[in-house]
Parts: sequence; C-alpha cells; structure tokens
Amino acid sequence: MTPSTSDDNSVLLVHAYLDGELDPANALEIAQRMSTDPALAAEGRRVTALQQLIHERLPREASPPGLRARIEASVGGHRRGRERPSWRALAASIALTAMVASSSTWLIIGSPPESTTADSLVSDHIRALMAPQPIDVASSDRHTVKPWFNGRIPESPRVVDLAKQGFPLVGGRLDVVGRDPCPTLVYRHEKHLISLTEMPAGSRLDLGKTPRTINGYNVVHWTEDGVSYWAISDLAASKLEDFAHLFRTTPAES
Repeated sequence: MTPSTSDDNSVLLVHAYLDGELDPANALEIAQRMSTDPALAAEGRRVTALQQLIHERLPREASPPGLRARIEASVGGHRRGRERPSWRALAASIALTAMVASSSTWLIIGSPPESTTADSLVSDHIRALMAPQPIDVASSDRHTVKPWFNGRIPESPRVVDLAKQGFPLVGGRLDVVGRDPCPTLVYRHEKHLISLTEMPAGSRLDLGKTPRTINGYNVVHWTEDGVSYWAISDLAASKLEDFAHLFRTTPAES
C-alpha cells in the first residue's frame, strides 16, 4: 500500500469522520478534503473496508445479563445521600445556562434557517460520494428503485427514466434531514452524480430561500404537486437546471 502523503492530523480526522465523531462543520470540511486529496480518499477507502471486515468477522456481542443493574448498584452504593449544592456548583450551573441561552440566540440570529436544509443535503451528498457506494439500492430500473422505498417511508418517490436524455438512474438511498427520513434518487451525467431528494412541501424541512451554490456544489430547488425537490451535484449549474427541467416535464410511468 502506498503511504499517505497527508499529515498525521488529516489522517486522524479521516478516521474520526468515518467513526461519526466529528461535528457537522468539521465533517463537511474533511469530506471536501477527501474529495480532492487522493491520499486521504485512499485512506478513507482502506478504513471503510477494514470496518466492514471487522463487522463481518467480529460481530458485536451482547452485554452479560444484569450488567446494567450491577453498574447502577455499584454507583449508587457510593452515594451518601443528597447533599446541598455548593456555591461552585450553582455558579457552574448558572454559567452553563447562560452559555446555552446565548448559543441558542446565536443560532437563531446568526444561522439563516433557509440554508439549513440545503446545507444538510449537500453534506449528505458528500458523505454518499465518500462511501463505498453512494446508494442503498443499485438499479437503473425505476420499477426496482421505487418499490424499494415501500415500508421505509410513507410514500414512494416519483421516479423518472431519463437515460435517453443522458441522465441514467443509478439507484436510491434514504437520507435523514433533521430527524425525518427522505428518499433520495441518484442519477448520473457522464462522471457526475446527482442526488435528488424529495420531501413534503411546506414541511418544517422545506424552507423557502435556496442558495445556488454551497461549498462548490450546485443546488436546484423546486416545488410541484405538494412535493419539494432538491437536486445537488458538482455538475455545471446549467446542466443541473437541464436535469431539473427534464425531471419536471417527463411523465413518470407506472
């Protein structure tokens, strides 16, 4: 294996990213670096393969019966009853409350709510690109992809065949926006992937104003027949607009 030319800190961040230990901002940053740094991308693939091998050959064992009860009994046995909080504890509590309150105010004032959904979907798109497969179900047949969502979400997404127009269907996956699972279709144009996520229009996730570009990825958003559509790709903006137009005007066959 060719050794990584990236610094040790970057490699450690890749490991933390794949373990889900990074906050959203740092996760997005390292995902972008992995998309442009071949050494980091190779390290990501190596660690992902190792994780999958460990999962397959070393399945997680259930904890022994009664372990939780023994731990709680052990912790509780060292308590001496409730003590009145000291002034230090009260001060720490007040400081924490003030910090949380000020942070909440900053989030409301300093973070535009209309960009939250787009930011989340761009992050999902980047994570999918970094994964061994960007999809949960692989198929170019809409009759395979559409039924896969049945039972996983309330309604299956609208799936359109655009292969003849140069946008073949690759498959689909479930993304989570906020706490809600949303269907995402994945199309391809030449070497570029397009993530198309659908969600109910007017929901708390469907926020009006949409940025056209986030961290180099183009975003196209439209609403039709009570459904909000979000297309994300590094494809040229004009081509992504063409894709959106074709998707909107091509009938979905049953």
